[in-house]
Amino acid sequence: MLSAKFTAALVYATELHAKQIRKGSGVPYIAHLLGVASIALEYGANEEEAIAALLHDAIEDQGGARIRAEIQQRFGENVATIVEGCTDTDITPKPPWRQRKQDYIAHIPLASPSVRLVSSADKLYNAQSILKDYRQIGDNLWQRFTGKKAGTLWYYRSLVDAFHQVDSTPLVEELDRVVSELEQLVKQNH
Repeated sequence: MLSAKFTAALVYATELHAKQIRKGSGVPYIAHLLGVASIALEYGANEEEAIAALLHDAIEDQGGARIRAEIQQRFGENVATIVEGCTDTDITPKPPWRQRKQDYIAHIPLASPSVRLVSSADKLYNAQSILKDYRQIGDNLWQRFTGKKAGTLWYYRSLVDAFHQVDSTPLVEELDRVVSELEQLVKQNH
């Protein structure tokens, strides 16, 4: 069961990301955080992992080391460590896109099971959103992404491969299915 700590994390995540919207869609960012937490819970997350799922973008998007310290103080070192493990960078300005993504992919096989669970839940949510939006708007979708079509497809296939290096959980298998479906759809349309 989830405790008052999860509720506190939900309120905190809502406040932290209140002014953020999803890239290109205009959907409030909290929808993504709720979706990732939901997926993580469906695939066996404990409360700390579910809290980290709600907060997985906080360090990256809302203040780096200062926010990490706040998460640690409010929710404990385990949660802060998981969130940190899901962070692509906390450097401003962000390093070049390709290097950030390569570094993130390289860290997945070395990451803890908790980090891999939250990260793969995040990537599954994103891949499902990309697939849904691609079905609706086609190739215009790729303009939202720094990596455009080729880079985005490379990134998601590379993530699947990196997760598979460690284990093939049902969550990783579902991510693989969604990424494969996206690849097939893109191939059919060209």
